[in-house]
Amino acid sequence: MTTAATKARTSVDTTVHTPDDHVIVLFGASGDLAKRKLLPGLFHLNEAGLMPRDFRIVGCSRNPLRDDEFRALAREAVKTFGRRPATGASWDPFAEKLSYVGTAEGLGGLRESVGEAVEAIGGEPRLLHYLSVPPNAAPGVIQELGTCGLVERARVIMEKPFGVDLESARRLNALLHSVFDESQIFRIDHFLGKETVQNILALRFANGMFEPVWNRDHIDHVQIDVPETLSVGTRAAFYEQTGAYRDMVVTHLFQVLGFVAMEPPTSITSEPLITEKRKVFDTIEPLDPAHVVRGQYEGYREIPGVAPGSDTETFVALKACIDSWRWADVPFYMRTGKRLHRSGHAITIAFRGPPRHVFALAPHTDDPNLLTFELGEPGSITATFLAKEPGATFRLGAAQMKFEYEESFSTAMQLEAYERLLHDAMIGDRMLFTSADGIERLWEISEPLIQRPPPSHPYAPGSWGPPEAEELVAPSHWHLSAHG
Repeated sequence: MTTAATKARTSVDTTVHTPDDHVIVLFGASGDLAKRKLLPGLFHLNEAGLMPRDFRIVGCSRNPLRDDEFRALAREAVKTFGRRPATGASWDPFAEKLSYVGTAEGLGGLRESVGEAVEAIGGEPRLLHYLSVPPNAAPGVIQELGTCGLVERARVIMEKPFGVDLESARRLNALLHSVFDESQIFRIDHFLGKETVQNILALRFANGMFEPVWNRDHIDHVQIDVPETLSVGTRAAFYEQTGAYRDMVVTHLFQVLGFVAMEPPTSITSEPLITEKRKVFDTIEPLDPAHVVRGQYEGYREIPGVAPGSDTETFVALKACIDSWRWADVPFYMRTGKRLHRSGHAITIAFRGPPRHVFALAPHTDDPNLLTFELGEPGSITATFLAKEPGATFRLGAAQMKFEYEESFSTAMQLEAYERLLHDAMIGDRMLFTSADGIERLWEISEPLIQRPPPSHPYAPGSWGPPEAEELVAPSHWHLSAHG
């Protein structure tokens, strides 16, 4: 007899798939993302045995570099940002697969370089184009890939932002679909590549103690909180066109919300997960600007590239509502911003307290009932609850139980978010990527905010943002703020 547990086990493919042979084209190969994440990530995948049997990496950008200069750049990137040393025994075979072509005069040279790489591999290798380029450059690259015939057996990874509003998102998707099929397009969100985000699915759907209480009857509210201490830095020109909402909420935080709020999928595979996440987006109510707090840190307007009277927000906090039986009347609060008191990446599930208190609480003790997912690498999950304090009286204080990856599992071969997503794209697994209709729906619910943004409130660098953000979540509070 096939048991329910056996059926559940067969719904997840635990096989580690080796990608087909590939020519990987890195657009923007001399840029910051390639140096910090992509080149070290590809090297680590190779060391972990997760790259194709045979592959070539063709770097390209408008900067003129020779092959040896690109290999030196890549080695320095791995040395500075990688987790494995670029020693001769491991580095030299990897470096032999690197080449470079400048694209200042168009993609003619790239087509020739890709052809040489395909010939060197033999057979019919796949192409993977990673577009680590400015948003305004991506449409031109897509069109040229079609013109140059670099589309067949190809996939393309798109970096955010996926448009800046509903109209631009539709234009971008129409352009992409004029060159590539949707199945070839991988819109990357590195938040979804994090182990702890994926563990939301494991915690909910693999454990009978959690899913029965994952609803409006037991959950008071949800917080998705990503404060940053960093400033805008050298990204002022980009940030002026986007702001905190477009930069973080549409592209990251709503995607995480989809994992938290989705219904159980029929299996943990691409199409069922994409379908259930899209159903969540369909039920998110259009944002009410009255439930959005925008802020701008003092000194932002003095940064080169920022307009003197700029109203661009460097901070945003908002309340989102989901019109479904599971989540009716449960607010989802989101917060993110620059130059805040401390950095963090957390999802907090706040459960309802008991209908009445029969115990005395220690001074300054809130009724916690929290489940917190810390999204850093390698991440953790913490349950905060009330327990009896030692002593002669029956007084309660806050206590915690914590799961940490490093204490429970070996993390020696753990993949960073970009590494996991690069591997998934090579094997064609779209489970952790974003669909065109999902992106357009998120811009659709954003339209009221984009058309009628509330004024931006100034806040001091090093603070927790405008005080209006605390009023948004009252009578509760932002849980990360409560810990310093």
